[in-house]
Amino acid sequence: MLTLGIVNTYDKIKIHEAHYRSIARAAPIAYAFGFNLALFDFPFKMSAEELMNFVKDKTTIGGSGKYLAELFGTGRFFVFDLPEKGFQPQFGSPVVTTSHPYKKKEIALPALVEQITRKRSFLFLIGLGHKGLPSDLFEMAQYHLDITSKGVSLETCTAIGAVPAIISGRLAGISRQSI
Repeated sequence: MLTLGIVNTYDKIKIHEAHYRSIARAAPIAYAFGFNLALFDFPFKMSAEELMNFVKDKTTIGGSGKYLAELFGTGRFFVFDLPEKGFQPQFGSPVVTTSHPYKKKEIALPALVEQITRKRSFLFLIGLGHKGLPSDLFEMAQYHLDITSKGVSLETCTAIGAVPAIISGRLAGISRQSI
């Protein structure tokens, strides 16, 4: 199982357009590439179903919430507070996506893809907000991944698209080689 995890670092109290627009942008990406979508620390005090309906009413992005509804309907959309001691184990190993991975936790894309082909589950964490991911998540996560392999920092929505697309592309390349 692969999960795209969006961590809110934008505003933890007030709901902003950036919150629901990022959800609406992430849903079709997660859906298209077979990822689950998990939100962490968003200022919505709603269930996943209530949040899905809220986002559908607020934006036309992502087919007016069509893909968010698809994810929810298949049990692939989740809403959580930010865990203090560790992420939910059903999502597998947490992976911080960063342009500055810690050397001791860095995982190269080929090694990650190899583990995925062995049916390991991963939660790819992307920060929403100019602060990026909180430093404690860098310590908590088992792995750090620079999706560019070049130390290039990506804006949130760019990372939301790049991480699943590149991983899925690599997996598809492996599938074609084994045929």
